[in-house]
Amino acid sequence: MAYELPPLPYPNNALEPHIDAMTMEIHHDRHHKAYVDNLNKAIAGNVALESKSIDELQKALSSSVPDAIKGPVRNNGGGHWNHSFFWRIIGPKAGGMPTGKLADDIKATFGSFDDFKNKFETAGLGRFGSGWAWLIVNGGKLEIVSTANQDNPLMGKAIAGVEGTPILGVDVWEHAYYLKYQNKRAEYLKAFWNVVNWNEVAKHYEAAKK
Repeated sequence: MAYELPPLPYPNNALEPHIDAMTMEIHHDRHHKAYVDNLNKAIAGNVALESKSIDELQKALSSSVPDAIKGPVRNNGGGHWNHSFFWRIIGPKAGGMPTGKLADDIKATFGSFDDFKNKFETAGLGRFGSGWAWLIVNGGKLEIVSTANQDNPLMGKAIAGVEGTPILGVDVWEHAYYLKYQNKRAEYLKAFWNVVNWNEVAKHYEAAKK
């Protein structure tokens, strides 16, 4: 198979009480697995696509993916990339505030860390239906954007409506929070800050700035 489900880098219950073990089990073992399985089915036999990394596949959507499978590759490839990214930028014993260059640039761009959090939460709340909110690097600058469904900024403006390199993202599909928070997306977004792995986000920021 071209793509595989990556293991969670921590136990299902490691993010409690902020994200419960049952949600993590369903989210990773079922939802993410389904994206991987359906992506592999969509590209089966297309050697050129099967040989691409998942990052390369996101960037190739508008140019190299045949129209006949573009929808399944967009939805399931995006789901695989987004979730693989998401598991890494959250974790146990995390939260707090960023430090160093990332902290300085967040303050310079958004006014303060609290202002940044408010704007990020607003992006998550403002995404009608299912989707994601992102902190990205675009043209060397930090921006907050959101995308629908399983789109992400790597897909480019023609596909996702935005473009850039994600360094932080939050899943606002109901399957990410509904068992614990029901319809209270705002509470979930506030709880999210307790599990953000800022060291990992900073690594993504450094790489995106190069």
